[in-house]
Amino acid sequence: MKTYIVGNWKMNFTVGEASIYLHKLLKTIKPAKNLQVAIVPSTVALQPLSLQIDRKKLKLGAQNCCEKDYGAYTGETSITQLRGLVDYCIIGHSERRYVFNETDKMIREKVAACIRNGVTPILCIGETESERTFGETKDVLKDQLVSGLKDISKEDLDKCIIAYEPVWAISSVKGARPATPDDIASSINIIRDHLKATYGKEIAEKIPVLYGGSVNPNNAGAYLTIPGVNGLLIGGASLIASQFNDIIETAKKVAA
Repeated sequence: MKTYIVGNWKMNFTVGEASIYLHKLLKTIKPAKNLQVAIVPSTVALQPLSLQIDRKKLKLGAQNCCEKDYGAYTGETSITQLRGLVDYCIIGHSERRYVFNETDKMIREKVAACIRNGVTPILCIGETESERTFGETKDVLKDQLVSGLKDISKEDLDKCIIAYEPVWAISSVKGARPATPDDIASSINIIRDHLKATYGKEIAEKIPVLYGGSVNPNNAGAYLTIPGVNGLLIGGASLIASQFNDIIETAKKVAA
């Protein structure tokens, strides 16, 4: 299975800044077997960057999409409109769930929209600090998995990527702290066990599971060697070219 390194730029960089940054990345990044690198800029930058990007080195992703393909939804962007520009779309990121109050229904409809439009959804799941404290991690992860994949057929499950992002470990969250490899391994086991129990071992083993949350060059290697982790979803460190490239180089060694 491939190793995935995905940089989520969130609401950073103007179009011009994004273009300059991409130029730097393209000069330093070299393709590697079994490693897929993607950047996920703001929606406004996707079209111009799609003309600049070298897809042999990098793929493009979207940070969000509307669950509808078209219609009277002012201010929304559908995955149908993004088809051909992006290969991936992040769905259900904690900031969408908890800042913008996206419901489980919206999230599973967005996952289904990605699948029917030929774009790989990266379904984010993860517990809050409170849920973790009260021993609810297992239930939360199962509920978010079941709901997020509810409208996906067995035949299409291997077209999805799961990203485990504990809310309490995301660097932009107040009071966040990096997760330890043991913390992550425990939750990855919950995810893997649920996928196997629900869909069978063969299908479960085809679904990549990424980790995200305060990832940086110093901890990336430890996270990538956790059994069951197939890559990283990176926030802040993906905005600094040298750090992002260091993580990519680390991933190359693990994927070799």
